Amino acid sequence: MDAFRKEHEFRGRLLMVGFGCIGQGVLPLLLRHIDMQRQQMLIVSPDNADMATARSYGVPCLLSALTADNLQSVLAPRLAAGDFLLNLSVNVSSAALIAMCQDMGALYLDTCIEPWVGGYTDPALTVSMRTNYALREAALALRRQDRRGPTAVLTHGANPGLVSHLLKQALLNIAQHNRLAIETPDSRLAWGQLAQQLQIQVIHIAERDTQVGTRRKAIGEFLNTWSVEAFVDEACQPTELGWGSHELNLPADAAHHGAGCRASIYLNRPGASTRVRSWTPLAGPMHGFLITHSEAISIADYFTLGDAQNPSYRPTVNYAYHPCDDAVLSLHELAGRNWCPQGHERVLKDEITSGMDELGVLLMGHPSGAYWYGSQLSIDQARALCPHNSATSLQVTAAVMAGVVWAMKNPARGVLEPDEMPFDEILGLCRPYLGNLVGVYTDWTPLAGRERLFAEDLDRHQPWQFRNFRVT
Repeated sequence: MDAFRKEHEFRGRLLMVGFGCIGQGVLPLLLRHIDMQRQQMLIVSPDNADMATARSYGVPCLLSALTADNLQSVLAPRLAAGDFLLNLSVNVSSAALIAMCQDMGALYLDTCIEPWVGGYTDPALTVSMRTNYALREAALALRRQDRRGPTAVLTHGANPGLVSHLLKQALLNIAQHNRLAIETPDSRLAWGQLAQQLQIQVIHIAERDTQVGTRRKAIGEFLNTWSVEAFVDEACQPTELGWGSHELNLPADAAHHGAGCRASIYLNRPGASTRVRSWTPLAGPMHGFLITHSEAISIADYFTLGDAQNPSYRPTVNYAYHPCDDAVLSLHELAGRNWCPQGHERVLKDEITSGMDELGVLLMGHPSGAYWYGSQLSIDQARALCPHNSATSLQVTAAVMAGVVWAMKNPARGVLEPDEMPFDEILGLCRPYLGNLVGVYTDWTPLAGRERLFAEDLDRHQPWQFRNFRVT
């Protein structure tokens, strides 16, 4: 472990809230790349069973379930200006933690904007209020007017997070492929103008997980390669996608939000009940679940040109996720139970025998066809690169480590999203852990091959319309 380069010397305290599969996987990366003592760290988690990994590294632990009532009494005495709160929890309000860190002068990073327990499914909340759009707006409202203050990085895992940096590199790759003489954009406006110039109409975060374990899913069990609780939460949230300026017809079950950035829409149905056609290089064409993720909103917002409600340019952006086969079966069973979670759950990690996670961005609409750029990471590669990780978790934990290092080096950037960070610096830190980082062009479209069996009502002149992607 000592052979790896220390990226930053940190002298504060690092509190890690939550210690599930991502916390366990990121711990060795933090110790590998940040110069600090184990006694500077403290892990706060409600599950004593998860603490064994931390104790094996000599990292102190505190067994505590955080609530709105005890948040201040548990964390405030253990957090001071210049310290770092790494939030990897579920059912703990991200907004509450961010506000605390901003007040105390502490740094912050999370991988997802979480509500308090029950916030995803509370029947007293409207559909719009249960979206990632609403959670994102609440978190961004904590920004100071001058955009300064202690650095708080929102949603910096694999996706959201890493994919925003992959997207910028993909845009530069396409520009180079088309021999465009351009400078690397240095502003939000310039990135939007580049995407518009390249005629990018649709962006999928396209992911296919093929990992398989020794023991297959049982009836009444939800199996996944990362947090089951977090996946069930987002699977039951409303479908959400960034809504592009080229789209001609709003889906019948869709609605706009009444306030905020106006970059996305939501469907009045769970994300795990909505599928879209997508593509990755190794899997080829696939039906992915249109699971809500913050990056679908933040990317669409970041690349918007013109008026927010009637933009001159904005791409349609959505997550198209085909999880491991046992997780697909788990989702089907979950839907059959009318979205009531199964009684048992299991995270695949040590028992995985084969497979990989293929995660990247699929950019469509440009003259060169569709272009996928991302990470192809096998389970064998992941295990060789870092202990306590699967292929899925390492794509997340590498980005968490990179985000923490960047925040420590840049401690006064205020509340910000991955799209506002330097993509090349973050990719440089992540690249050693991403396996094969590849870019592939394809002539695939969502219309490909669909005339063979059925006479579908397809918009052949506008292939990049959402109606052509959606599986009905």
